[in-house]
Amino acid sequence: MAAERRILVINPNSNDAVTRGLEEALAPLARPGIVLACRTLAEGPFGIESQADVERVALPLRDLVLREAADAYVIACYSDPGLHVCREATDRPVLGIAECGVLTALARADRFGVIAVRTRSIPRHLRALRQMGVSERLAGERALEMSVAETASGPDTLARMIAVGRDLRDRDGAGAIVMGCAGMAAHRRGLEQELGIPVIDPTQAAVAMALGLVAVA
Repeated sequence: MAAERRILVINPNSNDAVTRGLEEALAPLARPGIVLACRTLAEGPFGIESQADVERVALPLRDLVLREAADAYVIACYSDPGLHVCREATDRPVLGIAECGVLTALARADRFGVIAVRTRSIPRHLRALRQMGVSERLAGERALEMSVAETASGPDTLARMIAVGRDLRDRDGAGAIVMGCAGMAAHRRGLEQELGIPVIDPTQAAVAMALGLVAVA
């Protein structure tokens, strides 16, 4: 009997509520013979909301990759912190949810929009899009002006996401929406139903890619 394959999904912040939301969002992707293990990075801040937070977790993420064996790794934060240093640390695939979320959106629509947590996150995201060479297909990015913790459990999060999503669709011309934080995972289905266009949970997108990579390895 073939050994189980393991995909390690790492939440780089220390908020366990975000990790629980990831587990719920990834449940539909469960497959026989593959373990989807979600982990909280205990050393991380409660929410990754600045470049300083991104830099702070890079080496702890690398150390976790070195410490925990897996067939693939997913870094579940939309800033893709530590992505390249983790890729240096292993010969296994390491996927960042921002890259995977954007690539999935490009497969669904000509132009996409992003819902950010805060306005100050947007320049960081735009740098990543320029590095990917896909800036011209960004319709726009708009912020909720909420914390990561609020997006995961706040009572008004979905309503705010719907309002921002409508602006991205109607004012900016987005044909698909990428949720720009792993903490938004619980709201994907409700948001997509309200907007009537594809809404991408980037963690689901990254894990779906990891499943494909593991299957053909």
